[in-house]
Amino acid sequence: MGALILIVVAAIVIIGAVWWSRRQNLAHQQRELDDSRAEARRWVERLGGQVLNIDGTDDASKQAMADAAERHGASVSQLDQASSAEQCRLTTQTAMEGLYYVRAARTAMGLDPGPELPDLSHGAGKVTEHREVEVDGKQQVASPTPGDATPHYYPGGRVAGRPVPEGWYSEPWWKPALVAGAWGAGSFLLMSAMFSGMAGVPEAAAAGDVGGGDLGDPGALGDGGDPGDFGGDDPGGDFGDFGDFDFDLGDFGF
Repeated sequence: MGALILIVVAAIVIIGAVWWSRRQNLAHQQRELDDSRAEARRWVERLGGQVLNIDGTDDASKQAMADAAERHGASVSQLDQASSAEQCRLTTQTAMEGLYYVRAARTAMGLDPGPELPDLSHGAGKVTEHREVEVDGKQQVASPTPGDATPHYYPGGRVAGRPVPEGWYSEPWWKPALVAGAWGAGSFLLMSAMFSGMAGVPEAAAAGDVGGGDLGDPGALGDGGDPGDFGGDDPGGDFGDFGDFDFDLGDFGF
């Protein structure tokens, strides 16, 4: 009888310990979710304020603000659906990308772009010189600055596993890869011609580096991938890969 009592007591203690540990873990997860959601909401609202208060004055700034507005809409949708801390962090990253487009618009209008933002490029580099190339009979232009010939800004990052440098372009030629999750053969020729030998651009941007040969990986920065679908129980969603950085930067100050 005594042994049976000891067994019962031990079982109760073990069950109690497991219950307490699980309860503590759930409480920690909830606190982390609440904190991440609050942080995401702060950046989404900051981006929303910029979108409402800034109007572009030329093609480059108008296009950049249109992209910023798209990122704001995506981040709002993400925040509404977020059910994990990771999803909230990805929402923050989407809003941060939108603020890059706001900075680009302000630069195009000759305004102070405001404080620096964390690097989102994942080593993709940036365009450092004006370059015009002809690929398949079509003229393509890249430049470190906006202009009539380069109204499309990209903040830099990896699209479908391939680095795309930050800069201003004549066309958003990276967008088909965002939609399809893979690059067409013609894109390799274009990037090689456009970036080969350019200072500030890694060789991978022009040498056919596709992230270990995976052309179908849509988890790149770009213009957001599929921002509205968290995919059931998938905590990651697919909003682009921004990397890890400290979001506590104080007031953006626009």
